[in-house]
Amino acid sequence: MGEPGMTPSPTGGLAFGDTSQVPAEARLECKICWWVYDPAEGDSVWQVAPGTPFAALPPHWRCPQCDAEASKFLLLPD
Repeated sequence: MGEPGMTPSPTGGLAFGDTSQVPAEARLECKICWWVYDPAEGDSVWQVAPGTPFAALPPHWRCPQCDAEASKFLLLPD
């Protein structure tokens, strides 16, 4: 189930080890605090420009709400 590099999570989303498989327009939700990264909006806290896909976030990027690593994000259904 899922694509290569993606592992089904027990919460029904996908946990990512390889973000290169994440579609550019995909929105992802932090499984710790439920904050949503929307590439159309970017992230003003980390000064990530609107239009930046999740896979293009800098390696040091973390959830702006709870400081969770990018690997803690789950793919939201369309």
